[in-house]
Amino acid sequence: MAFVQFSQVSLAFGDRDILKDVSVNLQAGSKVALTGANGSGKSTLIKVMAGLVQPDSGQRVAQKDARIAYLPQSGLTHRGCTVRQEADKAFSFGYQLTAEMEKIGDALKAGEGNEKQLLERHDAILTELEESGWNRRQVMAEQVLTGLGFNREDLDRPCEEFSGGWQMRIALGKALMVNPDILLLDEPTNYLDIEARGWLEKFLDNYKGGFLLVSHDRYFLDHTINEVYELFNGELKRYPGNYTHYEKVREIELETLIREYDKQQAEIARLQEFINRFGVQATKAAQAQERQKMLDKILEKQIVIPENLKKIRFKFPPAPHSGRLVATLENITKSYNGKDKILDGLNLVVENGERLVVAGHNGAGKSTLLRIIAGADTDFEGNVKPGSGVKTGYFSQDNAETLKGSATVLETIESEAPLELIPKIRDMLGAFLFRGDDVHKSLDMLSGGEKARVALLKLLLRPVNFLILDEPTNHLDMHSKDVLLDALKDFGGTVIFVSHDRGFIESLSTKVLELKPGQYRLFPGDYKYYMERLEREEAGEITPTENPKNAAVEAPEEKSETKKSWEEQKKLEAEKRRAEKNVKNLEEQILKLEEEKTAQESQLAKPEVYSNGEKAKAVQKKIDELSEKLEALNLEWMEAAEALENF
Repeated sequence: MAFVQFSQVSLAFGDRDILKDVSVNLQAGSKVALTGANGSGKSTLIKVMAGLVQPDSGQRVAQKDARIAYLPQSGLTHRGCTVRQEADKAFSFGYQLTAEMEKIGDALKAGEGNEKQLLERHDAILTELEESGWNRRQVMAEQVLTGLGFNREDLDRPCEEFSGGWQMRIALGKALMVNPDILLLDEPTNYLDIEARGWLEKFLDNYKGGFLLVSHDRYFLDHTINEVYELFNGELKRYPGNYTHYEKVREIELETLIREYDKQQAEIARLQEFINRFGVQATKAAQAQERQKMLDKILEKQIVIPENLKKIRFKFPPAPHSGRLVATLENITKSYNGKDKILDGLNLVVENGERLVVAGHNGAGKSTLLRIIAGADTDFEGNVKPGSGVKTGYFSQDNAETLKGSATVLETIESEAPLELIPKIRDMLGAFLFRGDDVHKSLDMLSGGEKARVALLKLLLRPVNFLILDEPTNHLDMHSKDVLLDALKDFGGTVIFVSHDRGFIESLSTKVLELKPGQYRLFPGDYKYYMERLEREEAGEITPTENPKNAAVEAPEEKSETKKSWEEQKKLEAEKRRAEKNVKNLEEQILKLEEEKTAQESQLAKPEVYSNGEKAKAVQKKIDELSEKLEALNLEWMEAAEALENF
């Protein structure tokens, strides 16, 4: 079984410890998410795993001939050949093996070398080529690339015709085609639309090797991984289960950590006050020095709260009142070349309070429609009628690039914020990944992603009642998405948006507008209902709308012979409730054990315990027992959660 193992790996940049005695083992079947705050060292750890960065100490051991594929966050470009030809480079190992096999054949013909060893190596190469999918490489390349969103016509286009995001899709495709033993993916979902993410999710579900990935898409992680490693302050900790389970366990740990943090901060303040007050007095100098020593010891082990786990909430300024009808679209038609209509006769009424998501493949016209509704595109046929009292706020990646000048991020946001939100500006900037000295960067110094975050935050501070958001979750980490999602749920106005984050869409949308080139359908339910509807249509259980080109409202469900009887439905519902109760009970047991374990670990950290051999041994034994119980319960929870998903 192929593996990559790291034992007590440490790495420092200057006086900062990036990795401290990190140990992890990746092998076939490993399905791992790596998480941690921005700047915690996740990308560095992946590079160490890939063998691209050498650690200061520790060991990296990879099985001989194990194939390891690594995809960085960005920066890969391809030139000088077509997409199909570039994809074929992923199979270079196969070309090397076939060349070796030809040499073996020549040696056998010439009677050179050890015949038995040559024949054994020849058979081993044949087996390796067969298992790697070498003989199906052209079919595999086409399946992977079309799964990632390329049209078949795209495969014969020069690579340099594609943008940076599509260049990264080519790189991701190559990493998958290698069919490696270990796959290391740093933010693979960054450049994927929701359809490509769904395809990658299924690919990883069936993947036989081991993989470790970083992603800010909670839904994607929950459906691909079964263990989480958190990197914090250079240390790596493992949490079995999916990402949502990790967050629940971590929340309990964080509550305990915050209590300890508050106690420590109170003690630091008490000691500092004594030192400041009596440090200059000769009669108290000795006592002040003693307290300074105590303070120094505390500061050596100062508790730090992980940035990515801090809970920050903010609310929009109150939305101005508007009428029931927010926008009315009549016969909207749009063509970029005068022939092919990307939008054709679209009619839509947007009502107050709706959360409408626009869905569809790349090129279906989602961003075009949003620009038309926002008034940013006036070159179209038809009419857009805004409702009474409507005040619109529009966000897209393009308008973020208009941010220029020497003003700092902090100055820019302060100038836009209502008076009541000024005290919360620092927290809000932190939630949008501007922390420490980042708030003092000038607009001209910001990257494209940073400008997008500033533009989004500026928009959220304005008193509007109609938000039009094109990919608002791009360039946000999971914590920032949660802050944005909570704010949008509390927003008193109307939202129409496009997003590739399925979890974000499912949590926010109340209605779905599906676009295909020149066609549209409106679904009155949420996104989960929409996806279930599409699955049933694909399975032939229900008939799609008869005239999808001009379907203002989707057709009502037709009766299907495949529908379960009422008795079967009731039985399934009862079984589902039992499964839900079982999962909830297991989660409560796990959280309780985590609390007990955290309490024991706190005991072990006390000087009166760790300095006493017998006490320390007893506490450690209790911790080990709790760890064993947790491991068993987590496995039971995973089985129960999987059973629940099958309903």
